[in-house]
Amino acid sequence: MEKFLTNMPWSILIIACLTLGLAPFHPPHLWEKLQLLAKGQLVRPLDWFDLLLHGSPWLLLAAKAVFALKTS
Repeated sequence: MEKFLTNMPWSILIIACLTLGLAPFHPPHLWEKLQLLAKGQLVRPLDWFDLLLHGSPWLLLAAKAVFALKTS
């Protein structure tokens, strides 16, 4: 996983976060799903898929940042 993240360009991850991670833009879909998760109302499989789909670029960006700080 670490090799995958080090080979992934920062620009691709940032663009993925700004497009897929925030789409639709008003309000961000990820924010709505996180609010549903906090309230315990994230029950449909489609909602879980949306959370995974819109949250994965942010998780990859955070993981890449952790590995970059760890190796420097």
